[in-house]
Amino acid sequence: MQVNGIEELLTKAKAAVSNCYCPYSGFHVTAVIEDENGGLHSGVNVENSSYGLAICAERAAVFSAVTRGQKKFRRILIYSPDGEPLPCGACRQVLAEFCDDDFPVILATPHSIKHYTLAELFPLRFKVGFTPDK
Repeated sequence: MQVNGIEELLTKAKAAVSNCYCPYSGFHVTAVIEDENGGLHSGVNVENSSYGLAICAERAAVFSAVTRGQKKFRRILIYSPDGEPLPCGACRQVLAEFCDDDFPVILATPHSIKHYTLAELFPLRFKVGFTPDK
């Protein structure tokens, strides 16, 4: 069953802010992705002094869900108390691996909530004919 509204996703995302590890940017980001069964999977950004080894909250949430056997998703909420948490190109590509063009991406801050589709954020994505359930 899909969570009604976004309240539960937003509450879970806000609760995870203290788990972010962002000593270099100071920009806290959390993400909560909802799987096809209504399960919620969280992720936080984890920075590293070797910047390429950092991981964004969105990818952490997707990878956590996949680790638990989930590969089909309903929506993702990305939250930051520090500014608009637009997903980077790598995160958009990871979402494109598992999600269709109409996949809802919700960006939240303490002052705003914006709704997008994956296609709006990533209109010319790389996608081959692979589907994760085959």
